[in-house]
Amino acid sequence: MYTFKALLKRNVKLFFKDKGLFFTSLITPAILLVLYATFLGNVYEDSFVTVLPAGQSFDHKLIDGCVGGQLISSILAVSCVTVPFCSNMLMVQDKVNSSIRDISVAPVSAATVALAYYVATLASSLIICFSATGLCLAYVATVGWYLSATDVLLIVLDVVLLVLFGTALSSVINVFLSTQGQISAVGSIVSSAYGFICGAYMPISQFSSGLQTFISLLPGTYGTALLRNHAMEGCFNAMKEAGVPAAAVEELRGVVDCNISFFGNTVSQGAMFTVLGTTVAVLIAFYVILNKLKNK
Repeated sequence: MYTFKALLKRNVKLFFKDKGLFFTSLITPAILLVLYATFLGNVYEDSFVTVLPAGQSFDHKLIDGCVGGQLISSILAVSCVTVPFCSNMLMVQDKVNSSIRDISVAPVSAATVALAYYVATLASSLIICFSATGLCLAYVATVGWYLSATDVLLIVLDVVLLVLFGTALSSVINVFLSTQGQISAVGSIVSSAYGFICGAYMPISQFSSGLQTFISLLPGTYGTALLRNHAMEGCFNAMKEAGVPAAAVEELRGVVDCNISFFGNTVSQGAMFTVLGTTVAVLIAFYVILNKLKNK
């Protein structure tokens, strides 16, 4: 346990010591928020207005609240996975500068070293993603707040689960990386592609049926759907109170991917939590096994 704490402390210190890496990871969600609000806000608003009954007047703040909920769920869904890839670069950098050799000759098991990297990445990523969550909630408060205390707590839970998933996924991938070029390549691919395959950049409902089926097999999709539900549930309830037909609200939930279908069956939120949690457990176990085999 003492060795694990020492390695954990060392890894966290090295990450925060690299000011460029830390501030890049921290500012990325803020940049995404500005870009989303600037370029996608009107697109999201038009999609809501199209679905809502024609001729029925609404408080524009309600529409803004829905747009805000969709924006922050998209940002957090992407950031909670891409930020751990930035935070986890230390594991590969130790291979590049041969620091891992010094650690390997010490009387410490490969599993302990692997878990120290994982927990350090998790801690660093949670700090950044919780900061991003606070920024996103502040944005929603300015455009239209319809979140309950329960919704906020569930959003925080979603962030924790997605960061656990992102950290586990990046850890498994980084086991096979050993150069600075590979780090940059993987980081670029994940940053550019993940938002599309998890339904954050474009609603899954707008994809072809075959692509929708493929995306429904990816665990990150359910993380995005959970954030969508918890960030927008208050708006949907407010719409019903304002007189919007339940059928229109349900259609709207499908448009923004609150409802995910798996081979024709609607996936409940409980099942989404189960899929994400099980995936995290499997990835962590696989990561530890890979490190043991590689050490041998």
